[in-house]
Amino acid sequence: AALAAVILAGGASRRMGRDKATMPHPRHPDITMLEHTVSVLTQCCAPVFVVAAPGQSLPDLSNADARIVRDDVGGIGPLLATGHGLREAAAAGADRAFVSAVDMPNLTVDVVEALAAHRDADIVLPWDGRDHYLAGVYRTALADRIDGLIAAGERRMRALADTVLTQRVVMGPTAALTN
Repeated sequence: AALAAVILAGGASRRMGRDKATMPHPRHPDITMLEHTVSVLTQCCAPVFVVAAPGQSLPDLSNADARIVRDDVGGIGPLLATGHGLREAAAAGADRAFVSAVDMPNLTVDVVEALAAHRDADIVLPWDGRDHYLAGVYRTALADRIDGLIAAGERRMRALADTVLTQRVVMGPTAALTN
């Protein structure tokens, strides 16, 4: 089955002072972080979903092979957006999806493919001394479990990873996981 992609673009980024999706890429200022992440993931994933906040302004993606979906509620965090994206990917026929933060300026196809090669877990996360929840492969069937966690008041991605079979793939220090 094809590997879909879910790009979480809806974060307000209090630390950066603006939303990250429309920020210029640090090495290619003529494109935004969202356009860069879409361009990397369309090389190895299909379909690609961009999960955005309600009313969030996004760069024009009409030439990209990406579908924009909107969260119903903003400000809840990445767990809710992940569930929304996984549900869309499942409806499109994908069993698994690479879930990515929008601000991955060094993300590579090689990293995605290395993680996707591990197929026996519900979640496959890169680990370089810490978990990278927003750069991992997730089974799309986890959307219902996420709904249950959200209903119970949970907001942390770790809460999901702690309740399913999660495989951590040890990776040496790599700029590809930097956001």
